[in-house]
Amino acid sequence: MRLILCGFGIVGQSLAKLLESRSEDLYVRFGIKPRIVGVIDTKGSAVQTSGLDLNKLLDVKKKYGTIKKYSPTKNNLSGVDLIKNLDADVLIETTPSNYKDAEPGMTHITEAMKHGLHVISVNKGPLALAFPSLMELATYNQVLLRFSGTVGGGTPIIDYAKNSLHGERITSFDGILNGTTNYILTNMANGMSFKTALSDAKKKGYVEADESLDLDGLDAAAKLVILANWIMDLKVTMPDIKRTGIRNVSEQDIKNAAKKKCAVKLIASCNKDLTVSPIEVSVDSPLCVNGTLNAISFTSEHSGTQTIIGRGAGGIETASSILRDLLEIRQEISKI
Repeated sequence: MRLILCGFGIVGQSLAKLLESRSEDLYVRFGIKPRIVGVIDTKGSAVQTSGLDLNKLLDVKKKYGTIKKYSPTKNNLSGVDLIKNLDADVLIETTPSNYKDAEPGMTHITEAMKHGLHVISVNKGPLALAFPSLMELATYNQVLLRFSGTVGGGTPIIDYAKNSLHGERITSFDGILNGTTNYILTNMANGMSFKTALSDAKKKGYVEADESLDLDGLDAAAKLVILANWIMDLKVTMPDIKRTGIRNVSEQDIKNAAKKKCAVKLIASCNKDLTVSPIEVSVDSPLCVNGTLNAISFTSEHSGTQTIIGRGAGGIETASSILRDLLEIRQEISKI
């Protein structure tokens, strides 16, 4: 399978490492030979129709901070240029999430689908702002759009709800969908001030470059939109979410919750309403996980409530979700 990769940050580089290390295994087990034929980062591009040398690509990125130096030719192309001019099967979109206009990811995804490419996105912006229309565009162009890495990173939250509960009707779900805020609130429960906990999270690299994405609940809201559309078929976008972040959670709020044997957690909820807000959760609840963990409880008509817990982010974890999606696309194509 020939791949175009838009974005070569932590996730894109982790994917390249994963594909390189598992190349033989993927062919033996699944009969698949993924080849990245084009890639862009913020400063340039690299193209090789027979497949880029991934070790060389990673070395060039490490040495120069861009893949532009991979080759003296075709090194200044845009993502759209690659999509329009390269013979490829799948676009993998890993550029940063943007909740204002979802660019450049939105254009990459729509152009790819119009050109008959299947799409795997770990960029939440386009899905958060236009999930229903993107799914319609995929159907119209007879291509697949997959995005399991957008929620839970390497923890298969989307797969679990869609496949393990297949045949069930999920009636509601609640969860901690942002590991950064959970880490901050956990540290506050352990005696840190909000300011100190935030500083500690930044030092460890947990906080987005734009801290409002975490602190104001935008990241959690985007994930809630994706889940509500995919699992509940609600056809909603970001403006439909009632959202409150954690900036106003005080040390006194944390202490008051502890007296009730509760902890304050930023919970994304799909019940009668779609909300993201800090609420008190019993310490005995399976949702009361600490550190950077994510947890989500699905309540279904007959099976009751089931909770899945796991790490919510990380380059290699998210790369593994891209590989899962790629294998699913391959399997779906082979049925045609």
